[in-house]
Amino acid sequence: MIEGRATARYVRTSAQKAKLVVDLIRGKDVDSALATLRFARKGVAKDVEKVLRSAIANAQQKEGAGDEIERLYIRECYADQGPTLKRVRAAPMGRAFRILKRTSHLTVIVEERSEGQAGYRARRRRGGPEGTRSGGGGRPKRRPVSPPAAPEPDVLEPDVTREPPEPDVPETNVIPEPEAPEQEPEAPEPEAESGGTDEPEEAPEPDATPEPEAPEPEKKPEEPEEEPPTLPPGGILGIR
Repeated sequence: MIEGRATARYVRTSAQKAKLVVDLIRGKDVDSALATLRFARKGVAKDVEKVLRSAIANAQQKEGAGDEIERLYIRECYADQGPTLKRVRAAPMGRAFRILKRTSHLTVIVEERSEGQAGYRARRRRGGPEGTRSGGGGRPKRRPVSPPAAPEPDVLEPDVTREPPEPDVPETNVIPEPEAPEQEPEAPEPEAESGGTDEPEEAPEPDATPEPEAPEPEKKPEEPEEEPPTLPPGGILGIR
């Protein structure tokens, strides 16, 4: 098994900042890790890229290693805290503030994949039946599993749509029809007396009684018209 290791010590950055970049490339192929570090927007990414290239070169120096680096992947990579440099910054009233300049140690270990893993990665990289025609790795796409079909019933009943009954709504603005007047029962005809003539008897005429006349309204006596007063001879004062 071919393996390459490289370490950079006393890198002028904190281990906390270096771990943000190291976590991006852990477990990836070498080509994919180099592309990720090249476009990372962290300053420590350049230092990590140098360490990775050094580990790849160390792996190629081993016996049995070829020029191809497609089988190599990053097995381990981590950042340890190094010694801290103490500095002093002048403060008011004769005081001094401490400045801590931290360092870290970067370590990258690359290793060759086994034959099964290498063939799988190469097939995906070269655009095989399960590949994506891209240089990066990834999990194979899962085919969607169709749900099991529901069992059909033995007897299919016809779909009969029944209309709902119409609600009883009282009709408005309807003119009622006039009722027919009740017919009065006809009086029975008098039976003819036995032994008489077939002519009907004449009905007696009703007694014509004069209607009482309405009394005339009494006339009120007409009041005599008042004559205008006459002036005495000689005028109002009676002077002649």
